[in-house]
Amino acid sequence: MPYFVYKITAGATALIKNLEKLNEFEAYKDAKLDCREARKTISGDGIQVKVIFADNTLHAEELLMDKRDQPILQEWEK
Repeated sequence: MPYFVYKITAGATALIKNLEKLNEFEAYKDAKLDCREARKTISGDGIQVKVIFADNTLHAEELLMDKRDQPILQEWEK
């Protein structure tokens, strides 16, 4: 399964994200280096660059669009 590098920007609402596929790699090391370089060159508020491991482009975009719940903080973590 390949590693994908995506540029993520905020959409019209909190549930919608604009995804732009930058690259695709077979090795994590190459994807990580490309992601770091992209973070240096791409700057701005609300812009993220992420690496995701998925079966294909569609699966990667589905994973990135999923709304993830905030972790529940335990009393000692506050």
